[in-house]
Parts: sequence; C-alpha cells; structure tokens
Amino acid sequence: MNQPENFDPANLSGVHLAPNIQGAPDVYEIENRAADPTNLIEKFIEEISPWAGKTVLDLGAGTGFHLKNFHEAARHLIAVEPHAPSRFKIMERVARQKLEKVSVMAGSAEQILLPGHAVDLVHARFAYFWGPGCEPGLKELARVVRPGGWAFIIDNYLAAGTFAEWLEKHPYWPDHHQADLEAFWTGQGFKLKIIESEWRFESRGDLEKVVRLEFPGELGNEILAGHAGTRVEYHYALYYRQY
Repeated sequence: MNQPENFDPANLSGVHLAPNIQGAPDVYEIENRAADPTNLIEKFIEEISPWAGKTVLDLGAGTGFHLKNFHEAARHLIAVEPHAPSRFKIMERVARQKLEKVSVMAGSAEQILLPGHAVDLVHARFAYFWGPGCEPGLKELARVVRPGGWAFIIDNYLAAGTFAEWLEKHPYWPDHHQADLEAFWTGQGFKLKIIESEWRFESRGDLEKVVRLEFPGELGNEILAGHAGTRVEYHYALYYRQY
C-alpha cells in the first residue's frame, strides 16, 4: 500500500474534526439508518458506474456504515479513515457483518496511501469535500482513480428541503451558497445530481436525538418544536465526474 516508514496517522494533512460521528457514534448510527432510506444515492451511482467487479474506495468512511451497500458486487472495498476510534468501529463492523472483501486503512483525502490508479470508484459522503479549499484532495482523487473511473461526492443540497432550511439557522454553518458551490464543482469537472430524499426515523425519540446532535442547544429545541412526526425532507447534492 506504499505506507511511508514511521507513518503516524496523527500527522495526516487535510483532516477535519467531525464532532457528530466522532463525538456520538451511536446517535450518528441512528442518523445513518434514517438517511436516504430507499438508497436513492446508491441507485444513481450504480446507474452511472456499476461497481460489480470493481475496486471501490470509501474515502472518509467514518464507522463504515455504507460498506455493506457496495460489498456484495464489488471486487474489493478499501475504507480510508483518519480517525482511529472510527477505524476500530469499521473493523468491528466488518467482522460482525462478515464483509470479507474489505481493507481498512489510515489515511485522509489529501494523503491516500495507495499507489496511483488503484481504484475504479470513489465514494465520499459528508467527508472533507465541501467546496473551495478541497483542491488538494481532488488532486489525490485524480492520482488514485484509474482512467475511466469515477468519483462521487455527497454533500447537502442547500437550495431546497427542510434540512437545508434548518442549516441556514445554524450559527457555525459555513457561509456557502448553492450557486457558488455548483460553480466551484463545475470548474473542477464535476456534474451535479440533486437527490430528493428524506430522513425517516423509526421513532420520534430517535429523530429528537439526531436533531439535538446536529443542532445543539436552543436551536435544536426550536426545530423540534416546529416539526412534527418522524420524517424530514432532505435533499442531497451528488457531485460526480469521470477521470
């Protein structure tokens, strides 16, 4: 895997804190189960680039929730994650679900410890690639994806949906506008697919836990007071390109 001698994951470049999954992985697991419940994201990816028999890189894999969606058909999966406790959870999940075709690696979007042209498809969901400033990671994608391969980057769509309305109220949300993000990704050779999906929770209690994770304090209270039920309209921005 071309791992440098004396490699220390703590010194990886391009690593961002993820307080939701890293601070409350059990609650984030509930969020993952509720998100895009009919797998519209994976269905679109497969329309563009079927992964059967291919090497798939899950970049910023978190605790490995999405690996099972690719595992059966893929030739091999590589889960790259910089956060050590999350990597241990990937390993636990791989063993529990008997995912025999998965390798788990330390690494970041800016330092993928693979040789050039090693993978056919990259899946990066809510990890590092948030628009301007992610150019070093995009350079790494161009290095590791084989000619003819694809990258799929999933982020929030900010121009529509209930969740986007909530994000506008978040005091720490970056001052990004959807039109500016689309211009950036177009300039990097990516196309946009808007995935109109939802959060669908098993119980109101689960929804409340996740809302309080993503919107702590009074904002979470305000959101919950104004939203009934267990479902939330949620639109995704899926940016994709071929190399």
